[in-house]
Amino acid sequence: MKFFFHIAYKGNNYRGWQRQSKAISVQQVLEEAISKILKEEHTIMGCGRTDAQVHATQFFFHLEVREAWDFDLMYRLNRLLPPDIAVFEIIPVLDNQHARFDAMQRTYNYFLHTTKDPFLSDSSAFYGETNLNLEAMKQAAAIFARHNDFMAFCKTPANYQHTLCNISEAKFFVSATGDRLRFQISANRFLARMVRMMMGAMLAIGRGKFTLEELEACLVSKQRTPDFIKPAYPQGLYLSKVNYRFLDIPPRKDFSFLEHSKIEWLPV
Repeated sequence: MKFFFHIAYKGNNYRGWQRQSKAISVQQVLEEAISKILKEEHTIMGCGRTDAQVHATQFFFHLEVREAWDFDLMYRLNRLLPPDIAVFEIIPVLDNQHARFDAMQRTYNYFLHTTKDPFLSDSSAFYGETNLNLEAMKQAAAIFARHNDFMAFCKTPANYQHTLCNISEAKFFVSATGDRLRFQISANRFLARMVRMMMGAMLAIGRGKFTLEELEACLVSKQRTPDFIKPAYPQGLYLSKVNYRFLDIPPRKDFSFLEHSKIEWLPV
């Protein structure tokens, strides 16, 4: 029998989703909790990977068991798991349905703030910028949406069969107060650190250190972006939505670390 688990987690305390030998991961914490409750060792398969300190407001993994449990597993898991991991639903699925390979689209949001705020420090990235060119950053997002080969944003292309990613949406927003920014992007797949590298390029463009023409040239030529463009800080990145043909659950609108969902976000 196979079950999908609909969860969310705050990533600050973890070295990402995937289990590692020398660092704590979200996968490890969940596997240990499930194994303890079911009194048998279990491994789980996630819908993807997130980097160290990256969050997920919607994430799915699947678990295979010989027999279904006869108690409220979600309740017991939420009692046992740390406060920064939550289980929302446990959904029975067909044996051939796969949390990772059947995901059709993933949506990420990157949040940053430009006014220092200690209460945002672990859930949004602080960049003390006063004169970012927001219009140019919006145009950069539109450039990303026009391309589908992101070798220029891939540090290890040899690790992939190809670097094609079909982007269905890339948008840039600013809060009504002007000091909170959000980049939203949806695609069928993403390369490692791809969204953070995109955000790093957008910040360089906003500062006037990288041009829209240079961005376009990198994407067309498949040449790596300049070394001064670094991945944006991890704590601003959220995996926000995962879509399947057989499962399309809205993300929890009331679940937000510091009410990102309640901000009045305005298109630039």
